[in-house]
Amino acid sequence: MPIDDFTRPTAIVTGSAGFIGSFVCTTLLKEGWRVVGLDCMSDYYDVALKEQREKSLTNFEHYRSVHEKVETSGLLLRLFKEEKPDVVIHLAAQAGVRYSITNPRAFLDSNIVGTFELLEAARAYPPRHTLLASTSSTYGANDKMPYRETDRSDHQMSFYAASKKSTESMAHSYSHLFDIPITIFRFFTVYGPWGRPDMALFKFTQAILEGVPIDVYNNGRMQRDFTYIEDLVHAIRLLVDVTPEHPNQNPVETDSLSPIAPFRVVNIGNSGPIYLAEFIAAIESATGKVAEWNLMPMQPGDVPATWADASLLKSLTGYAPQTHITTGVFNFVNWYRDYYGV
Repeated sequence: MPIDDFTRPTAIVTGSAGFIGSFVCTTLLKEGWRVVGLDCMSDYYDVALKEQREKSLTNFEHYRSVHEKVETSGLLLRLFKEEKPDVVIHLAAQAGVRYSITNPRAFLDSNIVGTFELLEAARAYPPRHTLLASTSSTYGANDKMPYRETDRSDHQMSFYAASKKSTESMAHSYSHLFDIPITIFRFFTVYGPWGRPDMALFKFTQAILEGVPIDVYNNGRMQRDFTYIEDLVHAIRLLVDVTPEHPNQNPVETDSLSPIAPFRVVNIGNSGPIYLAEFIAAIESATGKVAEWNLMPMQPGDVPATWADASLLKSLTGYAPQTHITTGVFNFVNWYRDYYGV
């Protein structure tokens, strides 16, 4: 049955013109949701790329765009009051491990203050489900892999990771105090078409196509659990409908549900670390060009490997990310060549 304007659910998505946010918005809009997208169009990377992502969203009748910073005092409170959202998906954040070393204030403002503003709005006008993005970086110096949501994550290695771990703790306190159902996503190295220019896939593809050496950190001994964008967004969409309950009415094995709040942490990853050499080989295959490596030491704040245990996601939704790295990289390179005409 088609959704009419009286039954159409409303979602507020922060970071709506970002890489992940634009895909999430598109998925909801295609399903018939009304979506309010909040994005400040930060110049951290090419604003034109964000504008192109947003352009595709504004073609939908039931999309509203708001260009403001998430940390603007009272902004989210006003938006929640106006829109009475059914669901909130908080993706807006300042990203970048290395950038957090030189510009920590941006992470304090966007990630911590921005999340505080969102939690205050959810406290005043509670959605049925609030979902917040976090990162595999919160596992920090934990070398027990694969990472499971119930593992301790006490020793973050960058201010970026610390800021995201802080938002998790803040969200748990609000969930407990005000009975707000909250799900935290921990993302593992998301990649794919329309990706961020500061990410390895984008930088490597650009350099290889231009015949420029690529910087390969930790002398090539890095491993990442690469997660394709469409897999990630499908998992997010499924989790929208899995609202944490307290006390837990439907326990699943290894659940991370809080004992004192309707609050849960869920890994979204491909459940298999890939060596950087294999990742680069996939780019070489997709571009038809050979990379020239510039070996570099491990960078401050970085971790040598990530690996998600995504069994909780599978238990909750029946779904597990599955796109192979060669397929995902091939799709990205095709998009890159088409977008930049190379």
